[in-house]
Amino acid sequence: MHGSRSQDRLLYLRIAAHARPYCAALFGILALELLSVPLMLLVPVPLKLAVNSLTGSDHVPPLAQHWLPFNWSGRTTDLWFAAALMIVVGLLQHFTALTSWLLQTRTSEGMVLDFRSQIFEHVQRLSLNYHDRRGITDPTYRIQYDAPSLAQIVVHTIIPAITAVLMLAGTFYVTIRLDFELAMIIVVLGPCLFLVTRKYTDRVHNECSRVRERDSVAMAVVSEALGALRVVKVFGQESREHSRFVEQSGKYVRGQMNLAVLQGSFFVLVGLTIVVASTVGLFVGVRHVQAGLLTVGDLLLLMTYLGRLYEPLAILSGKIVEIQAALVSVGRAFALLDESPEVVESPHAKPLVRATGSVEFRGVIFAYTDARPVLRNLSISLPSGAHIGILGRTGSGKSTLLSLLLRLYDPASGCILLDGVDVRNYKVADLRNQFSIVLQEPVLFSTTIGENIAYTQPAASRAEIVRAAQAANADEFIMALPRGYDTEVGARGMTLSGGERQRISLARAFLKNAPILILDEPTSSVDMATEAAIVEATEELMRGRTTFVVTHRVSMLGNCDLHFELAGGRLVPLLGYSCEHRQGHKQSCDSSAPSAGANSKCVTTGS
Repeated sequence: MHGSRSQDRLLYLRIAAHARPYCAALFGILALELLSVPLMLLVPVPLKLAVNSLTGSDHVPPLAQHWLPFNWSGRTTDLWFAAALMIVVGLLQHFTALTSWLLQTRTSEGMVLDFRSQIFEHVQRLSLNYHDRRGITDPTYRIQYDAPSLAQIVVHTIIPAITAVLMLAGTFYVTIRLDFELAMIIVVLGPCLFLVTRKYTDRVHNECSRVRERDSVAMAVVSEALGALRVVKVFGQESREHSRFVEQSGKYVRGQMNLAVLQGSFFVLVGLTIVVASTVGLFVGVRHVQAGLLTVGDLLLLMTYLGRLYEPLAILSGKIVEIQAALVSVGRAFALLDESPEVVESPHAKPLVRATGSVEFRGVIFAYTDARPVLRNLSISLPSGAHIGILGRTGSGKSTLLSLLLRLYDPASGCILLDGVDVRNYKVADLRNQFSIVLQEPVLFSTTIGENIAYTQPAASRAEIVRAAQAANADEFIMALPRGYDTEVGARGMTLSGGERQRISLARAFLKNAPILILDEPTSSVDMATEAAIVEATEELMRGRTTFVVTHRVSMLGNCDLHFELAGGRLVPLLGYSCEHRQGHKQSCDSSAPSAGANSKCVTTGS
């Protein structure tokens, strides 16, 4: 219990830090809400004046008579004044409510946008290992559904609670001035509601936590099924996925029902407490009227105040319960922010404008889990401009090797050097800017072809985009489309064929013009005719660049001057292969060869 309270306090401190930029707007909202307190206290006054004018027991207060435009007196004056006061108070109430609502909307939406943006930026910086473990649905849920709880707590819970406290104080003051005994009912009611609230808050907090988790799991089923819809359809598993969704959603619904029972029973107890107090108040008030201690108008005023008094008490009790649910959500959002990236940029990282392209893996060891290393003491030295072809079975670690080079992961041991410098000593953005990548499954975004080609170079001119497409043998099919380079490619580029998507990906690499090129199975999913066009384009793209080609197609290996197989976590030179030193002699590429210089096409490997 103590730990939970301590965690809540830490959450409140973090919430306050995120709300600080909106202090001016929050004070404005609070001021408008505070203005509603005296207006609320004035609402029943016209009723009192009207009733007392009928009974002749009271008249317009002398101070109010001073502001009347004419020297009116009698019951008619009382009624006119009551009607005018009712209109003025009503107009002021609606004006302040409208202004407060607009300011609350602007503030809460801005606060949520900032919070979501911060989380989204952080999530993108988390390592792939985190995303491999958690998937995309859980972070998406926290950004989309948990983050808004920050504004819910600050704008729609704390400020109304403060207003309710002040309204309670104001109503209590007016009530005690009119009738001390009735005011004492309030004193007794407060602790009763506090005990009821205290009983339910922890139970609501725990149930809300379970409900959020179940909802996130149900969303994960939807995301997973729709993301692999072709596979689901091919194997006819629509009913199975539907059953999974219904099962997980059913758990969420049952959790919501449990939560509803908890909250409903809480509000019933609060309501019963208030009804009992109101009944006692009415009984005492009538006896005081009979005893001549109160007028009928005063009784109506007091009963209205008691009703309004219970309203802030109920609001306070309800907000305490609501805030527990909101704290669960905002805690989940902060937990995502607390996830530490595994790939961290050094505070003394060096800038890198353009690398020459020499690469060395030195004793690299990497494992996704401790029990199963993927790369074992891998060592290889490549001069700038070398073209290396890498063969290997599925799961042998080919993509892992490339991911380490891009610093999507860091090795557990050993180091990777680019131009003789450990890649961990470069600025991460500068390092990744040295690579152009063409993947087995090209990634396109739901925008135009031109914008997809220029994804890594947003400032590129149309002429530069066209030249890149021509180099990738993509211009002809693009110009045959109705809108050419302004054609929308649809979600993930699915309106285009696989070969067309791959050539757009190649055009993107041409436009980026990076010194190091990575080709990860670029022709594995295309037909022979398309493959020929892609191979022709890659030959031009590889020229003058250090290139890593991961493939099982012999046609792609023909462009490589170094050939290796990745097996057992090590790179093994293919037997019978030799490379020619630029000075004219031949040298076998094995672990006994000396490290090649920057102007050599030789390579050194070792284990």
